[in-house]
Amino acid sequence: MPNKLKRLWKSMGPGLITGASDDEPSGIATYTIAGAKFGLASLWMALFTLPLMIAIQEMSARIGRVSNQGLAGNMKKHYPKWLLFSIAFLIVTVNTINIGADMSGMAQSVALILPFPEKITAIIMTVVILLLTVLLPYQKIFNIFKWLALSLFVYVLAIFTVHENWPEILKNLVVPKILFTKEFFIMMTAFFGTTIAPYLFFWQANQEVEEKIIHQCKPGRVCHLKPVTPEELSDLRVDTRVGMTFSNLITFCIIILTSSTLFKAGLHNVETLKDAAEALKPIAGEYSYLLFTIGIISSGFLAIPILAGSAAYVIAETFGWSQGLNKTFTKAKEFYGVIIASTLIGLIIPLLGFHPVKALFYTAILYGLISPIVIAMIIHMANNPNIMGQHVNSRSMNLIGRFTLIIMTATAVISLIVI
Repeated sequence: MPNKLKRLWKSMGPGLITGASDDEPSGIATYTIAGAKFGLASLWMALFTLPLMIAIQEMSARIGRVSNQGLAGNMKKHYPKWLLFSIAFLIVTVNTINIGADMSGMAQSVALILPFPEKITAIIMTVVILLLTVLLPYQKIFNIFKWLALSLFVYVLAIFTVHENWPEILKNLVVPKILFTKEFFIMMTAFFGTTIAPYLFFWQANQEVEEKIIHQCKPGRVCHLKPVTPEELSDLRVDTRVGMTFSNLITFCIIILTSSTLFKAGLHNVETLKDAAEALKPIAGEYSYLLFTIGIISSGFLAIPILAGSAAYVIAETFGWSQGLNKTFTKAKEFYGVIIASTLIGLIIPLLGFHPVKALFYTAILYGLISPIVIAMIIHMANNPNIMGQHVNSRSMNLIGRFTLIIMTATAVISLIVI
């Protein structure tokens, strides 16, 4: 068994990291709000969104692996430029806001454990994240990301620090419950938006290309990437499905924890992640409080480089710049410049003291509004033989993909009506 686990761990790659980064502070804030305000009524969404996110992430990953280009690169080559520029602008803008909101949530969480001023903490964390991202070689960054992903198991541990009504939990997991209120529909858009977030599509597609380069190319030599093999596609599917299942397991645990504590205690309006963590202390105990706080911090260290990195991939492919974490700073200055710029611009949010939970929650809503456009493009690309050759979508994958598009479009339209 240990050898099988080791092999599984080694085989895990972009799918696991992408799935874990989905549970970044924006996601934690959204799931915390859902659990605190609506209790277990939102729990079914964790199960309902799983096959949807698997389908879209698997398409994105396959596009990258087969075409040897990220999503933006394929859009540039095969679709109108105005469409690419519009999507690039939206992704980079929302990602940058999300970086700042994540940084603010992390700084508040650190302040709960260590007696440091939040603004100084935010600056220090920004510097550390940028130094690690820019200076470390790709393989080391990749390994750090994998271990940070594993750290999110703290939320699995946290639910066992509180008494749970498991029959009630299982019932709410499999039986959808919809409350016909404005607040519930806005929360549902935020939930779907942060779970099936556009930056994840771009990130995983480009990471599949990076993985091919690392395994097939020798440094300093001209590299011609080989056509994708059935074994690669099989590994990609397993990696993606494990990663997305892990992501939604963490979502499931956060909703259960906040529902069984904050919701039951009548603390329905969470103003800050700091307030949520502090409220857990007297209700759920010291361990639950610490685990919740540590999860926010570790998820931010994983998510911020990925948010900045996905923005950098989009911009670099749009303008034809040299790009990739496998390259040094001197060989991809513009790519790393976007990472540095988006992270530093995002730092303005904690420095100016903007409301972090509201910023996190509204970025999730914005992702929910943007997602249908990007998902439609991904489905079209995954069926385009000029991009995918013989590896176009299967009928079942198209059915799930189009159902996802309908669901994401419906939640976005409803939210625009009720907001």
